[in-house]
Amino acid sequence: MELISVIKYEGSNEVFAYKHPKEDFNIGSQLIVHESQEALFFRDGKALDLFTSGRHTLTTQNIPLLRDLIKLGTGGENIFHAEVYFINMATQMGLLWGTDSRVRLFDPASGLHVEIGASGSFNLKVNDSRKLVLKLVGTTEGLLRSDIVGDEGVGYDTSKFRSLVMNKVKANLARVIKEQNINILEVDAYLDVLSEQLQGEINEDLDEYGLFMPEFYITSIRTPDEDPNFQRLKQQFADRTLKVRDEEVRRAEAEAAQGRKILEAQTEAQLKMVNAQGDAEAIRIKAKAEAEAYLMQAEAEANEMKMKGYSYTDETARQVGMEAMQNGITGGGNGGGAAGGIGDVAGLGVALGAMGGVINMTKDALNPIMGQSNQMGQGFGNVVSGNTGAPAQQPVGGWTCPQCGKIGNTSQFCPDCGTRLADVLAASAAQAAAPQAENPQPPTNEPQA
Repeated sequence: MELISVIKYEGSNEVFAYKHPKEDFNIGSQLIVHESQEALFFRDGKALDLFTSGRHTLTTQNIPLLRDLIKLGTGGENIFHAEVYFINMATQMGLLWGTDSRVRLFDPASGLHVEIGASGSFNLKVNDSRKLVLKLVGTTEGLLRSDIVGDEGVGYDTSKFRSLVMNKVKANLARVIKEQNINILEVDAYLDVLSEQLQGEINEDLDEYGLFMPEFYITSIRTPDEDPNFQRLKQQFADRTLKVRDEEVRRAEAEAAQGRKILEAQTEAQLKMVNAQGDAEAIRIKAKAEAEAYLMQAEAEANEMKMKGYSYTDETARQVGMEAMQNGITGGGNGGGAAGGIGDVAGLGVALGAMGGVINMTKDALNPIMGQSNQMGQGFGNVVSGNTGAPAQQPVGGWTCPQCGKIGNTSQFCPDCGTRLADVLAASAAQAAAPQAENPQPPTNEPQA
């Protein structure tokens, strides 16, 4: 018998649990446990001490549960009898599963019954070494992957957990689909939701055996495409989907048309605003140009009149006189000839005076014109003398012109030389007042009372 034994296991990852063949160990034997392993000591069929990864020297001090059961041998050698199981704690990847029959499902959306199948894969690992050995290994030599889930084609139907997975899937798949309100025709879009729900259901049972399923996948749902009920369900769904999409297209077209009309209206309004602004700017520029041209013309005319030595009032009086003379020459007046023309000038003075009252022109604006017109129109008809409002009084029997000597004049002007009666009367009044101014009364020196 070896004095010191080295106890370890380095085997396939397909092994979940392995019973080491050595059973009798000397005190001081070496136990080596890898990172992905745990070692469980048994004595008389009872699970005692559990060792995690590392190198362990077997003594009665580090196997306290086994210590009380050790029987010392004879001959000076300390020997104890025990069994050691190595448990693989690594995750087993890519274990396949699938339902062996269809799952009957009631679709609440259509009210039809359909039968579906499911398949996928999962990962598995040990989370409690004692439970695994006690529940599954027992007194056997170990536990393989094929013992738990089976191998495809070999022992697949006799695997310990295949039936558990299938029963959980068949019992809960239809329920989860109904609770999540999943349309059977869109079930592929919810495989992750179904997988998560079923994983929790399966792990509740696996925990009893010291196993844990970190990932569970439903990779496909098999639908009964040949079933008339399923075909009718697909047709109903397709018709409803097409109607919804057709309505969405019409709504999108209507929204696009509305948006186009709004854009066109906004564009037209903007164009009108731009055109209106352009017209207004054109009118403003034209008015400004006309005003500037008029101002330049007025300034030129004013400068011309200034250079010639007369004012705007003089020019207006001249134009009025020229117009009156033209009318008289052409016989436009009532009296004909020169007399008729002078009468028209007098009438023009009257008309201008009346115009000032009709259109409310200011006195300052009309005085220059009215002054000239009144002077030219005095002595004709009802033309007033100055601002008195009364014609010059003629002497009884007519008056004699002091310029040409014509006697018996009955009009306000001398018909031969044009001397005005008002001037003659004014001159006579001035002569009559002159002697009084030249011979003033001497002041009296008499004392006042």
